[in-house]
Amino acid sequence: MRFITCGSVDDGKSTLIGRRLYDRKAIFDDQLARLERDSRQYGTQGERLGVALLVDGLQAEREQGITIDVAYRFFATDRRRYIVADTPGHEQYTRNMATGASTADLAIILIDARKGVLTQTRRHSRIVAMMGIRHVVLAVNKMDAVGFDAAVFDAIVTEYRAFAAGLGFASVQQIPLSALEGDNVLHRSPPTPWYAGPSLMDYLDAVEVADAPERHSSRLPVQWVNRPNPDFRGFCGRIAEGSVRPGDAVRVLPSGVPTRVKAVWAGFDMVKVAHAGRFGDDYAHG
Repeated sequence: MRFITCGSVDDGKSTLIGRRLYDRKAIFDDQLARLERDSRQYGTQGERLGVALLVDGLQAEREQGITIDVAYRFFATDRRRYIVADTPGHEQYTRNMATGASTADLAIILIDARKGVLTQTRRHSRIVAMMGIRHVVLAVNKMDAVGFDAAVFDAIVTEYRAFAAGLGFASVQQIPLSALEGDNVLHRSPPTPWYAGPSLMDYLDAVEVADAPERHSSRLPVQWVNRPNPDFRGFCGRIAEGSVRPGDAVRVLPSGVPTRVKAVWAGFDMVKVAHAGRFGDDYAHG
């Protein structure tokens, strides 16, 4: 299963992935040695290991303590294999976040418990919906910084659910956690006796992420236009609803201009049909 971590700046996205990799010993000895060295040089957690550095691979990311590019990591449990994309939270790198979301089956949207729902939280949620992702984990992070206060958690969940009600998500699972301390990441945590739901990894292992259903109409949000020469123009993106075939009549929005699909490509292969959830290149001829 492919999933992304997204949300606003400093909400703990890289720390969450790094904590999962470190606690499950999903790193090699040389990576651990480098982590210890980088934590001394770039770390912000005092004597603690800066597990976020396991994900932030660019030199500029380590020096500035931010995520710039999309970082992909692989790990597995007894039930599933995962590819996770850690995406940047800064507004100027939103296009990188959209790239990471384009191939994801599920999104973990992190919110800092001290700050609540922010503009970038809403922006990333809309992009997640636009990319056709229907399953979301609302991870209210840094609960340790607010004393694991259930009232804080409930208020954030209520606000986010009210905002996300119109985005078309099939499921939103709220989880209180502390990525830094590991609370509710791998296992249920004693500091949250008021929370009766699963840990993050228990939920990821159990959630059923089915392909998006076929619908009468089709939607393809265009992510970029591929024009390698004057005789060719391809409109690339992930199909959010329905399916697309060569010869299909389509309408370009917001202009309303009608056209027809000349060919459909998925990667380097021409295909007869592309279904919702597939990320490929749909080439329209008009």
